[in-house]
Amino acid sequence: MKSIVSETIQPVGDGMWLRLMPGTFVVLWASGFIGGKLGLLYAEPATFLLLRFALVVALMLPLALLWRAPWPATRRQVAHIGVAGVLIQACYLGGVFAAIHHGISAGLIALIVGLQPVLTAFVAAPLLGERVSPRQWAGLLLGLAGIALVVMQNTNLSGVTPVSAGFALLALAGITMGTMYQKRFCGSFDLRAGSVIQFVAAGIALAPFALMFETREVKWSPALLFALGWLVLVLSIGAISLLALLIRRDAVTKVVSLMYLTPPVTAVMAWLVFGETLSIQALLGLGLAAVGVAMVVRN
Repeated sequence: MKSIVSETIQPVGDGMWLRLMPGTFVVLWASGFIGGKLGLLYAEPATFLLLRFALVVALMLPLALLWRAPWPATRRQVAHIGVAGVLIQACYLGGVFAAIHHGISAGLIALIVGLQPVLTAFVAAPLLGERVSPRQWAGLLLGLAGIALVVMQNTNLSGVTPVSAGFALLALAGITMGTMYQKRFCGSFDLRAGSVIQFVAAGIALAPFALMFETREVKWSPALLFALGWLVLVLSIGAISLLALLIRRDAVTKVVSLMYLTPPVTAVMAWLVFGETLSIQALLGLGLAAVGVAMVVRN
């Protein structure tokens, strides 16, 4: 947390930390699927996310006040940051968790969300004025082939229903539009104050769904507390802050191409933590995804 907070105090330099940011983001982002899978055993999707968002606000608001973080100067800027939070936090995370809750496999949701870099490349040019070169297009397609190799070996289509597929597409739309919206409208903002705004907005958006469609029952356990702690500190504060920094620094097509590495890295984590099978096919997919990302982000 110290490195994230200090970024808002001093300018970002071209040092070692900048070179480590993309890889660090991928590892942290990939760990979220492990924590989310564990947490959904003890609470329904919207209820679980509301607990997560409340804890983030409870941590970041005192930090923002203690360090006198600069808040957005206008209501318009607050609204833009809030909209980005709703898209990235409520729509994306809510869609992923709800799709898994309604029976879709983690492998298939990873493959669907893995379409994000290609979808972003299609719309980034007219919306953000970003140019995607032929080499980058080839890298995007190669990365997509890589994650397909990783997840298809364990993909189960039995849980695909109109409801679960709809939530998966909502997640894809949320993360795609959220990253582009933040790039275009939010500019540079303090990560402490911005986190408070984004997670409050996402909580307000999700609360009606928890009230109307869920029992809001929580089975408290050490495993749930661990999942919440991990997702709050590592994902909602660590990974989301890194995502904001990467969006601020680079073209959005380059940033979202890192998502291609998430399913392969998640597969490696599941092998290490849960003893799941890590096949030659998955390792080949990891290599293809890595080469594809390198082709997109290489200057």
